Amino acid sequence: MTREAYRAALKDVQLDVVEMSEMTASAIKKSVQALKDRDMKASERVVKGDKHINKKRFAIEKKCMMLIATQQPMAKDLRMLGAVINIITDLERIADHADGIAKISISIGKDPIVKPLVDIPRMAEKGIGMLERSITAFQNKDEEAARKVCDEDDDVDALYDQIYRELLLMMIADPKIIKGATYLMWAAHNLERIADRVTNIAERVVYMVTGKMEELNVSIY
Repeated sequence: MTREAYRAALKDVQLDVVEMSEMTASAIKKSVQALKDRDMKASERVVKGDKHINKKRFAIEKKCMMLIATQQPMAKDLRMLGAVINIITDLERIADHADGIAKISISIGKDPIVKPLVDIPRMAEKGIGMLERSITAFQNKDEEAARKVCDEDDDVDALYDQIYRELLLMMIADPKIIKGATYLMWAAHNLERIADRVTNIAERVVYMVTGKMEELNVSIY
C-alpha cells in the first residue's frame, strides 16, 4: 500500500465512524419518538435496524485490524485506530440501548403511558447532542471539546434522578401503575447509560490526541 493509499484508508475509517455515529443517533431519536407517539411499527423498525449498525461496527473493526496488521502504524496512527475500535464498540452499545427503548415501547403495547413524556425526550436530546459533539471532537482531534462533553453527563444524570423520583412517588401513590412506570424507568435508564457510553467515547478522543488514558467526570459516590 502506498503512503497516499494508507492515508486515504485512515481517512475512510474516520468517515466510517462518523457514518456509524449518525446511524446510532438516528436510532436513539427514532426509538424515543416512537415511544412518545406509541408507534409500534416505528419501534419495530428500530429493532430491525440494529443489525445494520452491528454490521457497520464489524466492518470498521476489520478495516482497523487490517491496517494495524499490514501497515504497522506508528504511535499517532496506532492510537487513532485503537481509539476507533473502542469508539465503535461504544457506538454499537449505544445503539443497543436505543434498541432497548424500542423494545420497551413494544412491550407497553397499546397501554397508555402513565405520565406525559417530557423529560425522557429531553434526556434523549441531550444524549444525542453529547454524541454529536464527541464525534466532532474526534474528527477535529479536539481534546478540550471532548473533555467538555464529559462534563455534560451530569445534566443527563440529574434528569434521570428526577424521572426516577417522580415515577417512584407515582407508584407509591397508585400501585396499579407500577408496571407502566417501571417501563418508563427502564427507558430512562437506557438513556442514562447512553450518556455514560458517550463519555467513554470522549475519553478515547482524549487518549487519541494526548496518548494519556484517564477517566473523566468520575462520580465520587
